[in-house]
Amino acid sequence: MLSKELTLDLVRVTEAAALGSGRWIGKGKKNDADGAAVRGMRMAFDTVPIRGTVVIGEGEMDEAPMLYIGEKVGCGTEKDPTVDIAVDPLEGTNLCAKNAPSAIAVFAAAEGGNLLKAPDMYMDKICCGPAGKGLIDINASVTENVRAYAKAAGKDLGDVNVVVLDRERHQGIINELRENGCSVQLITDGDVAPAVACGLPGTGIDMVIGVGGAPEGVIAAAALKCLGGDMQGKLWPEDDEDRERMAKMGIEDDGKVLTMEDLACGDDVFFAATGITSGPLLRGIVYDGKKAITHSIILRSKTGTIRYIETIHDYSKKPMIDKIDVDKP
Repeated sequence: MLSKELTLDLVRVTEAAALGSGRWIGKGKKNDADGAAVRGMRMAFDTVPIRGTVVIGEGEMDEAPMLYIGEKVGCGTEKDPTVDIAVDPLEGTNLCAKNAPSAIAVFAAAEGGNLLKAPDMYMDKICCGPAGKGLIDINASVTENVRAYAKAAGKDLGDVNVVVLDRERHQGIINELRENGCSVQLITDGDVAPAVACGLPGTGIDMVIGVGGAPEGVIAAAALKCLGGDMQGKLWPEDDEDRERMAKMGIEDDGKVLTMEDLACGDDVFFAATGITSGPLLRGIVYDGKKAITHSIILRSKTGTIRYIETIHDYSKKPMIDKIDVDKP
């Protein structure tokens, strides 16, 4: 059983990743930013009293020096819970490199066995907030889905804002949304932040539709589970190698619909994120002399709690920050 006392520990993990990559905002070096985020997150995990296993991470063991799939994290003992961990130390590497909106450090956790071990491939997704829960159907048309959502939310179709990754493969989706009078918000990268935002009031985002990363889909599902929203997905293989990855998961049919409970299940799921660059979900890092200000969100499915945390980090009193920033530009 996870405990509410983990809340601040989990936020410290995403804060550390954000502080690591923050110095690289706008510098055009996405790999350096990502490496700093990974280093910060890894160091913070060493202080968290869990027995964690990374099920969504930076790659396979031979592809990433830290936070690889299967890595054990946390400083827990036998009395502490076993936890599935899904991480993206820097969701939106290009966004950070270009100082574009909505780069975040993100982390989801659930009791062992409750997060889908999604392969590193694409997933077709549809996400919405609580108003559309139980109404979306990934096998239905875009028109059917947006009309069902609009009716349930009490909105005119012209007031429904749908986020779509700006990719050629999505032109049909974009055209259909505009034919229905919907507002289409095109993004270049990073579909986790808008997926979370569609579950929160006041963000201006209603739905997210289209093909993006499967690992990011699991993280988004964890957040939407906490928020009472809904999501469906279908793995989207590009080649036989992807189909082999699916087969290892026990999924032979690429038409299989993955529901919220397939992606993130169990009674207690946590989600945390810290803003790196500002967007509808979170404000980005602000540096003020020897201090840095971060803005984070922490969600818990068991209680439905939504917490926003603003933290002022004093570099003169937090030596770990200097270790994270060792390779800062």
